[in-house]
Amino acid sequence: MGRRFESSSLDEHQIEELENLLKSEGLPSLIDSFGNRTELPKPIFEMLSDIVQHVKQGHSIFMISEDETFTTQAAANFLVVSRQHLVDLLEKGEIDFHYVGTHRRVYFRDLKKYADKRDRKRKETLDELFDKVTDTGKYNASYQGDDS
Repeated sequence: MGRRFESSSLDEHQIEELENLLKSEGLPSLIDSFGNRTELPKPIFEMLSDIVQHVKQGHSIFMISEDETFTTQAAANFLVVSRQHLVDLLEKGEIDFHYVGTHRRVYFRDLKKYADKRDRKRKETLDELFDKVTDTGKYNASYQGDDS
């Protein structure tokens, strides 16, 4: 399925060396055992830079292909919804899916597309709500949540 990398598998010195290398001018190159040199393509360089930053922050990394397929239960788990709710979304056409035999399967790219759209819609709704509260003058930016 995917590949997991634990940030704890590198020590701080190794992470710093990688970070410094990736901050240097130009794109780094890979050199094989025969001395053949290949410059890292920019998209791979940018992804590697992102990985190093996440590892530096102590995050674990899990890489998965966008073409990876999920069962309905795994897809529901990814979206943090019930399996039945996910099936309803599939049947309504909100998320693309295909069948493998009689079983529904969902590509990761389609789950991500739906999750991004859902999250954008949630943020827009919260922003609108915040604007309404602010416009009424009921928002107190200095309120710290201490009712005492």
